[in-house]
Amino acid sequence: MFLGIEIGGTKLQLGLGRGDGVIASLWRGSVDRAAGGEGIRRQIVAAVPELLARAGTDRAQLRGVGVGFGGPTDDATQTVIKSHHVAGWDGFPLAAWVSDLAGVPAVVCNDADTAGLGEALYGAGKGLSPVFYITVGTGIGGGLIIDGEIYRGVGRGATEIGHLLVPDLSGEKLVILEETSAGWGIEATAARLRTERGWGADLGDGPITVKVLADAARSGHLDAQALLGVAVEKLALGIRQMITLLCPKRVVIGGGVSLLGDDLFFEPIRRYQAEHGMGAFAGLTDIVPAALGEEVVIHGALALARKRLGG
Repeated sequence: MFLGIEIGGTKLQLGLGRGDGVIASLWRGSVDRAAGGEGIRRQIVAAVPELLARAGTDRAQLRGVGVGFGGPTDDATQTVIKSHHVAGWDGFPLAAWVSDLAGVPAVVCNDADTAGLGEALYGAGKGLSPVFYITVGTGIGGGLIIDGEIYRGVGRGATEIGHLLVPDLSGEKLVILEETSAGWGIEATAARLRTERGWGADLGDGPITVKVLADAARSGHLDAQALLGVAVEKLALGIRQMITLLCPKRVVIGGGVSLLGDDLFFEPIRRYQAEHGMGAFAGLTDIVPAALGEEVVIHGALALARKRLGG
């Protein structure tokens, strides 16, 4: 049995399984950002025995732990480089800490890479290679899986598609893709336009979230359609550049923003590739929704533990 842990900016999950695509037991909690990394670690300390008890097992049955962390990690030292969302993680020896807690070896990797491994082995990319995974949620992360292995560059990560540079919405400067197309970027743009121009005054007094924009767009709200359209087009540009460099067999996209669905999200992205992609690569890469839902990082963490620690 292996233990999988997902440490994100808003979500904390722990799961037990054999790394074969089945989760035997799952624990889910929310992250209190104000409590920082120390607060998350306290949650994990409390959650491990609760999860084991719920599954009717104990630490003696554990063989290893896999962790998908929401930020860059160092393969050589198995430490966190930093978190962009929660303070208290810079340089933290996460694998050693988890190993001491669980009493078994642990392996740590970036959460998007870990999720990509899960989708490639047991989800929408099963049986295919290479698979490029993209999560489009609060932020944008990427992972490249080749023949069932995560591509990690020289050991501190790679395929950070959310940090590609694209023109901003005015076309006057370059910004990272997250600023135009991640959840926080879309919502920040809507808030700025509301302040500067009174944009979206008919969308209510509350925050203009991605869901509010999606509901309005489907109801015929032209401004909402335009804002989401530009955000998705910038993402499609980033995907076009990635395909030109890597030409994967399949692109799998998950995360909360991808739940906009076929009409507002997937079909515009596919259409952009057909119209602007490199001609020699036409038809070689398909683009599909992720299949493993909110447990995707846990699936990948368990698979990573099995690969690295399972013997």
